[in-house]
Amino acid sequence: MSTIDPNPPTLSEAARFGLDYAREQLSGKSIVVLTGAGVSTESGIPDYRGEGKTERHPMTFDIFMGTEQARKRYWARSYVGWSVMAKAKPNPSHYTLAQAESQGRVTHLITQNVDSLHQQAGSRKVTDLHGRLDQVICMACQVSLNRLDMDTLIEGLNPGIRKDLSVEFSPDGDAEIEATESFQIPGCPKCSGILKPNVVFFGENVPASRVASTMEELERADALLVAGSSLAVNSGMRFARAANKAGKPIVIVNIGPTKADEIAVAKIEAPTSIALAGLLID
Repeated sequence: MSTIDPNPPTLSEAARFGLDYAREQLSGKSIVVLTGAGVSTESGIPDYRGEGKTERHPMTFDIFMGTEQARKRYWARSYVGWSVMAKAKPNPSHYTLAQAESQGRVTHLITQNVDSLHQQAGSRKVTDLHGRLDQVICMACQVSLNRLDMDTLIEGLNPGIRKDLSVEFSPDGDAEIEATESFQIPGCPKCSGILKPNVVFFGENVPASRVASTMEELERADALLVAGSSLAVNSGMRFARAANKAGKPIVIVNIGPTKADEIAVAKIEAPTSIALAGLLID
């Protein structure tokens, strides 16, 4: 792993002041980190929110489970979008967090992302809060498939299918295309049940056991660091509320406002790839 400069020269004066103060607040403390889509944008994976973004309406759990046509639409789009995401590589943000874990600064990492880039960078103590897009699960028998195996099943039912990798796609691997009438989706190889990406869709709850175990990690830590998340949804914001209630300092690194700005001890408006190194690496 390459050496990361803890004092990057490209921070604004305000961001540098905030970083110095935040570093003092985190000094000597065990830290749980919560990451969002802003951590992966430099890997080429877009964010749902942020300046210049048009509003999008991702597939919800009820719509996906409701009709075969909706599932056809999802899998036709995901077949292309996943291929683009699968080529993404970790960026300095991911490597900084992995290095901070190896040095004992970060005790656990909670990610709202579904791209598995933290694990690829070397982080081991990770909770994939919203699941992982490289896994597929049967909604009937709960058998798990690798995402590449799902592609093989799709290709077997749709000979000659091609991928246009130039299309726009979203953080959940949903490409901007529409399914043709002839597009076929596979059922579970074991029981013929409905196959779903092993991620938490909009309108679907994060498993209670996952939330509980992650809250325990936060309870054992001294501080919470939020990186690249606006905390717009409760699945992430609940950890900020819990940290605040317990009197733990909250530091936020994010470009743009977040729902926890008022309860944070420090807010750094800077790319995570720059700010995290200054915060965490000695």
